[in-house]
Amino acid sequence: MPQQVKAVVARSKGAPVTVETINVPDPGPGEAVVQVQACGVCHTDLHYREGGINDDYPFLLGHEAAGVVEAVGPDVTAIAPGDFVVLNWRAVCGDCRACNRGEPWYCFATFNATQKMTLEDGTELSPALGIGAFAEKTLVAAGQCTKVDPSARPAAVGLLGCGVMAGLGAAINTGHVGRGQSVAVIGCGGVGAAAVAGSRLAGAAKIIAVDLDDRKLEWARNLGATHTVNSSDADPVAAIQELTGGFGADVVIDAVGRPETWKQAFYARDLAGTVVLVGVPTPDMKVPDLPLIDVFGRGGALKSSWYGDCLPSRDFPMLIDLYLSGRLDLDRFVSETIPLDAVEDAFHKMERGEVLRSVVVL
Repeated sequence: MPQQVKAVVARSKGAPVTVETINVPDPGPGEAVVQVQACGVCHTDLHYREGGINDDYPFLLGHEAAGVVEAVGPDVTAIAPGDFVVLNWRAVCGDCRACNRGEPWYCFATFNATQKMTLEDGTELSPALGIGAFAEKTLVAAGQCTKVDPSARPAAVGLLGCGVMAGLGAAINTGHVGRGQSVAVIGCGGVGAAAVAGSRLAGAAKIIAVDLDDRKLEWARNLGATHTVNSSDADPVAAIQELTGGFGADVVIDAVGRPETWKQAFYARDLAGTVVLVGVPTPDMKVPDLPLIDVFGRGGALKSSWYGDCLPSRDFPMLIDLYLSGRLDLDRFVSETIPLDAVEDAFHKMERGEVLRSVVVL
């Protein structure tokens, strides 16, 4: 039967979020109700609050989560009540053009629960990325639930649901970082730090972390960076070239997503090297004054990475196995654990660069 639970809601653009009682319906066909155990505070949630995604207020925030399946709707067979799952916002259909050509990480389908969670007065909520997991329980499409090892710590592995997977995947899936290669990561917040960790996991010999903040550079070093560059007092392109024998890095990952950082990545790579854009630019951003002859003459690959080009059913269990075996330190990404009513304060800490991730634990 329908339930009432506590959840974090953004009612209007720029207004502080509030903890409110919401109504969660029973799951319909292809849906599941998940009891949320942990949910990371991601920049995307802040973008929703600020109106940077759309204006379908009120929003039910939170999407980087892990929990236990409480109930499933008719015809759901891949998961069952009691399963421990990481939630993902890129469920795949298996039948679109991308899926049929063997690239399901580019799936064109969008799966969200068709029933709506609401405020107490019946006002429909828009769940962030179709998930809405700053809540004691949430209703999602069953395909957004990826079953994983239940012995994993929810606060750590839930981060695979968005930012950490984006960074790890940018290095491993998109950049194809290989053993012995050199990698530079520009921007060492949560996604960039994860790209550093992914490069280390892939066996890179030299991992150069670039940021304006010494605190973030220290986080990157703890996650595997071999060298750091503070770009507030050094030219990052020259520094990366100097650290790679004058050539540039084999793979350069832009985890900021601004024209100036992308140009730095472009010129900081070796000839025939790879640039990976994983930081998300705004629609108005352009890269000016980039000579086409440089694009031609330097060769290599210019790529973008959306959600780390991940396939949740493939990548989440594998990465959690590496976490449980001690080879991938997801716990380092958890700067603090907080209750539901501390999300607004966590947004401010994130804006000030004080945390890699605040994680709501329920």
